[in-house]
Amino acid sequence: ADADRLARFADRVAEQAQREGEPLALVGWSLGGLFAREAARVHPGAVRLVVTMGTPFSGDFHANNVWRAYHLIAGHDVAEPPLPGDLAAKPPVRTVALWSARDGIVHHRAARGRPGERDAAVALRCTHLGFAGHPQAIAEVLRQIDGISG
Repeated sequence: ADADRLARFADRVAEQAQREGEPLALVGWSLGGLFAREAARVHPGAVRLVVTMGTPFSGDFHANNVWRAYHLIAGHDVAEPPLPGDLAAKPPVRTVALWSARDGIVHHRAARGRPGERDAAVALRCTHLGFAGHPQAIAEVLRQIDGISG
């Protein structure tokens, strides 16, 4: 089911980039960041930047605080997501990982990634839910997008 959703999402990204006449910047929070990274891998010409916020793409997925709940809800182990390929492998576009040691849900090493798994990692001081509305997180996303448009 998630693999089908990913394929539909990646196709929508490509269609929107074609309509806009330029590659898109994708911003994904938590699991949404995995989808953004994978869409960039499937259609790299349609994506110019991926910014992830508290996205667990690297290392041991069991190091995150909600892996047991994820397993119960999703019906599969967190270390075996229903997405193709190596989630830590960097897509062929610029990728920036926003992470926080205060996240509380996703371990900062999983969201920060290792060199080679992303182009840049930016530390913030917010909770996992805070990525969606914390002024520092919003400012950093805008800074990253502005940095590639000029």
